[in-house]
Amino acid sequence: MFKFIIKYLGFLKVVPMVALVFDCMLKLLMLITNPAIANYIDELEATVLRWPGTSTTLHKYGGIQFNYRGTEIGHIHSNSLLDILLSLKTKQMLLAEGRATDHHTFIKSGWVSFYIKNDSDARYAVKLLKLGYQKHTKSVIQ
Repeated sequence: MFKFIIKYLGFLKVVPMVALVFDCMLKLLMLITNPAIANYIDELEATVLRWPGTSTTLHKYGGIQFNYRGTEIGHIHSNSLLDILLSLKTKQMLLAEGRATDHHTFIKSGWVSFYIKNDSDARYAVKLLKLGYQKHTKSVIQ
C-alpha cells in the first residue's frame, strides 16, 4: 500500500498536513494490525536518544526524525519504514548485504530504506542508525 501511495499520490505531500495525517492513519493501522511495530519504534527512539547530541522531531512527511545537533540522521514512518542518509560507499555495502534497499524516492542518493518487521530487524535498524550517527559525528558508539 505504501508504495502505491508514494507512486500515485506522492504529489499530495506538498499539501500542508496531508503527509502527517496519512502517517497518523498508518500508525493507527499498525496499532490495530501489528502492535509490536509501535514497540519497536518506541525502543528505537529511546535507544537513539541515549546517544550524545541526539534529538527527535516530527518528520515533515510524518513519523519520527532522528537528529544529531539539529541535522537529520534518518527518520522512521509509522509503518516501520526507516530511512537513513549514509555515504554512497556505505549504501552500496548495505545493498550488497541485501537487507536494506534503495530509498523509495531518492534512489541515486545515499538514502537507504529498511522495514522493521521483527526483533532481528529492530536490532539491524539500530545498526543502521549508528552508521548514520557515525557519519555525522565521526565517532563510534557501542
